[in-house]
Parts: sequence; structure tokens; C-alpha cells
Amino acid sequence: MSARALVLDLTPVRKSRDLRVLFLSQLALMLGNGFTVVAIPFQVFELTGSSLPVGMVGLVQGGAIIVGMLAGGTLADAWDRRRVLIWTRLLLAATSLALALNAAAPRPSLWLLFLLSAAAAASYGLGAPARVAAVPSMVRPELLPSAAALHAIINQTGLLIGPALAGLTIGLTGVTGAYVTEAVVATLSAFPLLFLRPIPVQEGAPRAGLGSIREGLDYVRRAPILLGILLVDAIAMIFGMPRAVFPALGAETFHGGPQVVGLLFAAPSAGALLGALTSGWVSRVRRAGLAVLLATGVWGGAIVGFGLTSLLPLALALLALAGAADVISEVFRGTILQLQTDDVIRGRVSALWLAQTTGSPRLGDAEAGAVAALTTPAFSVVSGGVACILGVGLVAWGIPVLRTATAPRVEEPPASDLAEKPGRHGGTSGKS
Repeated sequence: MSARALVLDLTPVRKSRDLRVLFLSQLALMLGNGFTVVAIPFQVFELTGSSLPVGMVGLVQGGAIIVGMLAGGTLADAWDRRRVLIWTRLLLAATSLALALNAAAPRPSLWLLFLLSAAAAASYGLGAPARVAAVPSMVRPELLPSAAALHAIINQTGLLIGPALAGLTIGLTGVTGAYVTEAVVATLSAFPLLFLRPIPVQEGAPRAGLGSIREGLDYVRRAPILLGILLVDAIAMIFGMPRAVFPALGAETFHGGPQVVGLLFAAPSAGALLGALTSGWVSRVRRAGLAVLLATGVWGGAIVGFGLTSLLPLALALLALAGAADVISEVFRGTILQLQTDDVIRGRVSALWLAQTTGSPRLGDAEAGAVAALTTPAFSVVSGGVACILGVGLVAWGIPVLRTATAPRVEEPPASDLAEKPGRHGGTSGKS
């Protein structure tokens, strides 16, 4: 593979003004979200002096964001997706401002902090399906893998930079300043969306509600390829995500302190960012389903190697490899999901995917911690990686259509690009 083939493909943002606007807004949102990600657990620990409430607020946020995503999926299919994005950003800003007011009070309320944390997580979840479902209306189908890689870069950049800026802000102004910063940035993230063209619902769009969510579940059950995508990702995150044992491994295996543990947590994100930055080749891959299976297998194999080594540099390299494999798998999973889903139900299917990606890592933490408590941290990591590989193999065997799933081949763009034409929304809504 030539060096040129590795260069990040910027064609989607060059060709689509709306995609540039959406990604700019998303970058601001991810950077701002890092402030509450750090400030909320920091404040909970500051108020209680215990790690138990910190864990509980994380559980509350996890449940709230999943509920928000499922509800947001119905909104994304029933309302103009542009309006959903704008109003949910403003709602997130309002919850962050309320968190700031509570933090600035003479005696901040812990129960109110939990309630507002859940509201903030739900607000973020409400807008996420509309953002994912909007992308296919902005670029040609063959550019979806490159668009997904660009989106992964935005997310990983936010995950790396946002929390670091939050730590500096809390050190200078306290948690109140962090919440105010998030409120301002969330508001600013809504501003570019005003320049998006409307993304109206398709003919036959359902009314938002529980029945609409059930329709999304039924749709996935009747589409083996979509079910396979969700299963592969769930298996990888539940069995191959050993974050819960990083503290134990940092102390016992690598004989380090908090700095080593921090490196273990950061390594997968660093690898994912590098993988996304060198993803220029993804738009040339035809066998998208096979790419998902192979990338997930590499993830599992890297985790097995990580569990077997006691050399910190090798361990970090293997975690970075796992992160790179995961982001490549994510690119092709997202591409298949977008191409194989009708636009009229894309919001709800995207919501199920996002809810799964949010909930599975938390189940993975529980699985890794439980196995480590019964055996050893190293055994927990190795057995989880092996289970990931075997599980993906079973999915590939049981759902053969996933192995043969394809993505459109990149061709020379026409003189007038579809993404630049007004009224193009819904032009790529069919199945491949």
C-alpha cells in the first residue's frame, strides 16, 4: 500500500458544505462535553469523599443517555433532523448552566447534581441519532466510509483534548467554571447548524413514541446484516474491553502508579486517532462486512497479546493497535448500517446502534472486573480477547450475509456533485 493511499480522504468535507457545518458543530460539542465528563465525577467525589457515589453517577448517566438515544431515534425519524440537532444542543446548554448554578450555591445539592447529570446525558443522547442519520443525505454513498473516518477523528480529538482542558479549567476556576464553559460551547455548537439546509422527514414518517421504537427493533430483527453488525460490536465491547482491570494491571503487572494507568486508558484512543488519520484507503474497500470481521478479530488478538505481556511499551503498542482496529471496524460498521437502512427508519436504527455502543462497554467493565475478581486481571484480559475472537467467528458463521456485505466503489465524481444540490436530502436513502 502506497503512502498516498494512507492519507486521510477529505473528499466528503470538500464536496459537502452541509457535512462541513455538521462536523464543525460536532467538534465543538465533543470538546465541550469533555468539561462535564470530568467536572461531574470530580464534584461528586469532592462532595462525598467516596468513589461509590462517583460510580453511581456514572451508572445514572449511562442509563439516561441510552434512554435519550432511544427517544432521540424516534424524533430523528418524525421531525426535521436539523431542528432536532439545534434544540437538543440548546437543551444541553441549559442543563450545563443549571449544573453551574448548583455548583455555585453555598451548599451544592448532591441529589440535584445526580438529577442534572442525568438530564445532561439524556440531552446529549437525544441529539445523537439525528446527527448520525443526517450524514447519508449529505454525501454520496461511496463516500460514507471516508465520512465515518473523519467523524471518528472528531470524536477522538474531543476525547483527548476536552478532558485535558477541563482539568486545567477546574484547577483555575473550580467546577463552576467548567460547567459554564460547557454551557457556552454547547450554545456555540448550535450556531453552525442554523446554516444547514433543512432535513425534512420522508413520506410515511411515523409519529414519535414507544410504538415507533418497537418498529425500529422489529426492523433490525428482520435484517440479519444489521443484527450481525450490532452483535459484533457488542461482543467486542463486552468481552474485549478490559478497562476495569487497568488500575490493577498498572500496579501489579507494570509496577507503576497513576501515570501508568493513565497511559493504559489513553493508548486505545491514541491508536484510534492514528488509525483514523491514516484511513485514506477505506473508501477503496469493497468487502465492508469482511473488513468489520477482520478488524474486530485484530482487536481481540491485540487484547490477548496485551494480557500476556509484562512489558509496558509493548502493552501500550498493543492497546494502540486494538484502538486502531476498532476505529476501522467502526468505519465499516457505520457504513453498512447507513447503506442497509431505509431513511424513514434510519434515526431509530442509529439510536439502537448508539445505545448498544454506549451500554456494552459498561457491561464489559462488569465482565472484566468479575472475572478478574474470580481469577487474575491477566486471565480476565486474555480470556476476554479469546471470547471476542470466538464470538465474532460464530457471528460470521451464523450470519453469512455479513461476510459478503459490500460498500459502493469510489468513482470519479460527476461534474455537478449531488451533495451540493438543494433538495438532495433523501437522495441516498435506499439500500445498497
